[in-house]
Amino acid sequence: MKGKVVLIRFPFDDLSSIKVRPAVCLTNAIGTNQHIIFALITSPISVNLLDTDIIIDSTNPDFTSSGLHQASIIRLDHLITLRKSIILRELGSFSENTQKLIAEKLCNLLNN
Repeated sequence: MKGKVVLIRFPFDDLSSIKVRPAVCLTNAIGTNQHIIFALITSPISVNLLDTDIIIDSTNPDFTSSGLHQASIIRLDHLITLRKSIILRELGSFSENTQKLIAEKLCNLLNN
C-alpha cells in the first residue's frame, strides 16, 4: 500500500467531524490489525506553505498517476494511523521519487 493514494474518512484534527478525503499511504499494512500511517491530501493550496508540504499539481510528473482531480498538497504535518479496512477506494499512486521526497521531509520533521 505504501505510495498509494486512497480515499478514507479522515477525522478533523479537533475530532469534531470526519470528511472523506484523499490520503497517501506512508507505510504498508503493519501488524495483525493491518494499520497504515496516512498523510492528508488537501486541495485548498495555502499561501503559507510549510516545509513539510508537497504540492502535486499539473506540472508534477505524478499528477496523472495520483488519481487526484485538482492541484493538491500532501500535508505531512497531518498524519493518522488507521486500519487498512477503512480505505474506501484506491485513486492512484506516487512514484519512487515522490515517495523519497516524502520520506526526506518526514525525516526532517522528526529530527527537528
